[in-house]
Amino acid sequence: QVQLVESGGGLVQAGGSLRLSCAASGRAFSTYTMGWFRQAPGKEREFVASIIWSGSATRYADSVKGRFTISRDNAKKTVYLQMNTLKPEDTAVYYCAGQSPTARRYDYWGQGTQVTVSS
Repeated sequence: QVQLVESGGGLVQAGGSLRLSCAASGRAFSTYTMGWFRQAPGKEREFVASIIWSGSATRYADSVKGRFTISRDNAKKTVYLQMNTLKPEDTAVYYCAGQSPTARRYDYWGQGTQVTVSS
């Protein structure tokens, strides 16, 4: 069982930066693929970025490529999302998610952290 707790959200002006963190509990964290998703008001939740267990491969949504960077520290059981050059359309609740090695989809989710980008 893994519990995920996000932090680092807040209010920032367009063009600014934020760094989200997701702290995990449980011994199996280092075997999980980790992802970030977001949900804006009135919209469906969407994929933002993911990173495999070793950190050697990442994937990004086209809308954030070149601006966001996902990383992880397995020793600290933490995954990060560095968000640069933020835009108002990045405003959303950001969720951390974990996918266990045998799962076909993300099976653990955090509660979310609000990111608001003002124009």
